[in-house]
Amino acid sequence: MGLMSELVGVLLGTVVDVLPIVTIIFGFQLFVLRKPVSQPKRTAIGFCYVLLGLSLFLLGLEKALFPLGRLMAAQLTDPEFIAGHALIQMQFHWLNYYWVYLFAFAMGWSTTIAEPSLIAVAIKANQVSGGSIGVNGLRQAVALGVACGISLGCYRIVAGDPIQYYIISGYVVVIIQTRFAPSLIVPLAYDSGGVTTSTVTVPLVAALGLGLAETVPGRNPVLDGFGLIAFASLFPIMSVMAYAQLAEAVRARSR
Repeated sequence: MGLMSELVGVLLGTVVDVLPIVTIIFGFQLFVLRKPVSQPKRTAIGFCYVLLGLSLFLLGLEKALFPLGRLMAAQLTDPEFIAGHALIQMQFHWLNYYWVYLFAFAMGWSTTIAEPSLIAVAIKANQVSGGSIGVNGLRQAVALGVACGISLGCYRIVAGDPIQYYIISGYVVVIIQTRFAPSLIVPLAYDSGGVTTSTVTVPLVAALGLGLAETVPGRNPVLDGFGLIAFASLFPIMSVMAYAQLAEAVRARSR
């Protein structure tokens, strides 16, 4: 009964959140375009599925993914795990958290490969480019960028460095790459940074960042726990443009 009451509460909150979207869509359809909604019954059923799916997803975040992220971070930063049985007096260095970086890399890669929005974008890019942009190559390039970005973001949390230095430096690199990357890939690279922050990647990455900031001594979850999503959005832009530049260089050499 407790779980059902929580689901009902989340469902009501989701209805309130989705209501403005529904109002805008149907308001423009009926009062601006002045056309009836095609297949209203099917559309209404679809919105019900959306509401139920979003509610279950949000409840799943609270019940499973966020606690799982905190548990993973707590176990990977446990002094007994890091230093063995010779613990407490040891002065920890950022290198002691190498398992955190390896885990962040693996999780970033695997969640991005499974991201439905990235699969859809990669397939569409392959279609409109006439096959010049490979589906698997694009997915692997984006996944590698996310993996490297999340690993670097975890290092930032452990080291306690200000996030703005990393983000500003990253966008400087992106601007330079944009000047020299093939023009065909630049818009797709910028979009690739957005599609990674979706249903699979964001919950686990956010949970890992918050859990890591809660368990590393001297870190504030509010100041240090957030920001991993920015790394997950920025680094795929670099990796996709680098992938295109590398592919172009290989083709030029083979001629």
